[in-house]
Amino acid sequence: MLSKIQSYFLLVKFSHTIFALPFALLGFTMAIFSTTTDFQWVTLIFIVLCMVFARNAAMSFNRYCDREFDKKNPRTAMREIPKGTISVKNSLTFTIVNSVLFILCAGFFNKTTLILSPIALAIILFYSYTKRFTSLSHFVLGLGLSIAPAGAYLAIVEQLNLSIIILSGIVLLWTAGFDILYSLQDEEFDKENHLFSIPAKFGRKKSLIISAAIHLICIICLVFFTILLESTYIMWIGTVIFTLLLVYQHLIIKTNDISRVNLAFGTLNGIASFIFSSIAIIEIIYTA
Repeated sequence: MLSKIQSYFLLVKFSHTIFALPFALLGFTMAIFSTTTDFQWVTLIFIVLCMVFARNAAMSFNRYCDREFDKKNPRTAMREIPKGTISVKNSLTFTIVNSVLFILCAGFFNKTTLILSPIALAIILFYSYTKRFTSLSHFVLGLGLSIAPAGAYLAIVEQLNLSIIILSGIVLLWTAGFDILYSLQDEEFDKENHLFSIPAKFGRKKSLIISAAIHLICIICLVFFTILLESTYIMWIGTVIFTLLLVYQHLIIKTNDISRVNLAFGTLNGIASFIFSSIAIIEIIYTA
């Protein structure tokens, strides 16, 4: 039983929840302190559950849709479905169960989140098909993650404001930029199997430039977001750290050496998300 549970955790890369969850918690904090709504643990728990169920559904569906490609790709051949640890049927069942649980949890907050939950679910599931027809798949993934802070905000306020829209835009650009870097590993495989990605279309050198340009726009939006919140030095520290971590991942990935892609993708971006969101939350609470 423990082995099977571990297999499902690996299937959905549960550790990667660190990318979007901190931003969801930041969106929740922004909503709480922009209204007279009292903090409630049950609301926070349901937001976390929505994050977990949505991500489980998205990742499981992605593995289900890509199972034939994963089997061919040496980098992914040992994933749970190609390896036979989890059956195709069970992965699809897992997707459906988590999708239903996500919608049920979203309905806990208000009518707006209930109505929008199937749309959010459609976006994150749709991403799994985008590499079959567009090189803009990285931005669809970014859009999926950008729902996290906006959704958490809507759980409290029921309408978006400029600051939360910009924060969601930051998450979109940040995700698209680092996903391009991650996709460098599959540049040749994608070409051979007629899959679409920016590295497959433009090559490694241009992809690095495109990713850097996207992250530059992300940093500009981040600075504007920090100014918009009339932040103190506390949040500026978080903004600087996030920026430095973005810059560093571009310094360690080179045209002739992408061996540190996983460090940039998993470790640095996870740290960036956690540190910035944590400091921003401290800032909001401190200045309230």
